[in-house]
Amino acid sequence: MQLALFIIFGALAVAGALNLLLQRHPINSALSLVVVMMSLAVLYWSLGAEFLAAAQVIVYSGAVMVLFVFVIMLLNAGEEERTNGSRAAYIVGIPGAAAIFCLLSFVFLSEQKALGVASIGGHLNNGLNNIAEISQVLFTKQLLPFEVTSILILVAILGAVVLARKEEQ
Repeated sequence: MQLALFIIFGALAVAGALNLLLQRHPINSALSLVVVMMSLAVLYWSLGAEFLAAAQVIVYSGAVMVLFVFVIMLLNAGEEERTNGSRAAYIVGIPGAAAIFCLLSFVFLSEQKALGVASIGGHLNNGLNNIAEISQVLFTKQLLPFEVTSILILVAILGAVVLARKEEQ
């Protein structure tokens, strides 16, 4: 099952990366990058790194792509032509999305007991899950770097807002 997940989502990541390079419109390229990042999240999950998979979805597929799209919209001064979409996207996309949904549903339902449990060499690690171990380290030993990073991100967001603001004349 893990080999099938790897082959399917590895191929999906490579196809998304090629589509990213071959697209003419920057928004379509950004959406292809979302496909690549979501495929990587599934690959992380299949390796047992649930926290890294969740961070990939939340941080990269969510926040970073919103910033990419915001910058693309901000810098795109010209008028874009309206397209109806690709016919190949409809032919391949809808059955492909349904197949991926069915595959993920099957995997989640069949591996329900093993989700979130850290295993070392096939043995359970005292019943603790990855998220509990990461949060224990993050909020005790690494608390100061974590908070400094949060402040740095906040300053970067404020700087982006100030730079994006238009001056009134």
